[in-house]
Amino acid sequence: MEVIYQTKVNKLGPLVEEFYDEKMMILFKEDAPAELAEYCILHSENNLNGEIKKGDTLQIDHHNYRITAVGSAVNKNLSTLGHITLKFNGEEEPDLPGTLVLEEKEMNHVQVGNVIKISRD
Repeated sequence: MEVIYQTKVNKLGPLVEEFYDEKMMILFKEDAPAELAEYCILHSENNLNGEIKKGDTLQIDHHNYRITAVGSAVNKNLSTLGHITLKFNGEEEPDLPGTLVLEEKEMNHVQVGNVIKISRD
């Protein structure tokens, strides 16, 4: 298994859970602007080792989600800003360039200390 990306959750903005009903999470490196940080899962590491592709697996803690679509700006935004939106709706096309779409299944609520990893078999 090849690890493409890995980071650790350092802090949760107070409004992160407001997006759970929309099957959505927002990742941002911990230097996010204050007005955005309230809605974000904040992390420190920002090392992208390759290109994220459809069919890769995103893991949050010990829960795996197959990637069904990768927005055109996901790889660039993740490597430069640590910022992407995760959508758990299983669609084949992202609605925005910075969206990583994952299979539709129950989302694991993120906790401080969780590892978020993207890998390829």
